[in-house]
Amino acid sequence: MDEYVRVANRYGHGVVDLGLGKAYIRHGFDDRCVFQHPYGDRWLCALQGIKPLACKLFPFRVYSSPVYRRGDRSEYRFGGRTFHVYLDPDCEGVVPGIPGDRFLNQTLPEVVSIGMGLTYKQRFSTSKYISWTPP
Repeated sequence: MDEYVRVANRYGHGVVDLGLGKAYIRHGFDDRCVFQHPYGDRWLCALQGIKPLACKLFPFRVYSSPVYRRGDRSEYRFGGRTFHVYLDPDCEGVVPGIPGDRFLNQTLPEVVSIGMGLTYKQRFSTSKYISWTPP
């Protein structure tokens, strides 16, 4: 709820829908988040400084136990613990294949660390911050 308050206080309550005990950021152009805006050939988020946790983790989901019964190859060891990391297959930026070194050594550890609450800032799992104010 603290994330909702930060976003709503800064941008107004009209950018958020409340439902099922949660706050959801509204969809805007092309069914994207209202805070995503085109910048050249990329889409950038205007909430970098106050981005909610769900947005920071997207398109990943981090769990302490597997979601599926059979071996689904989601297991990832981090900080002496085992986590299960899943990827939203509907995310347009997802490219199937063998993960590269940057993903395995920088992006994935950062996503799990953010999901565990060990760190808040993103460095490898987001585009570089470009300062601007949405319309």
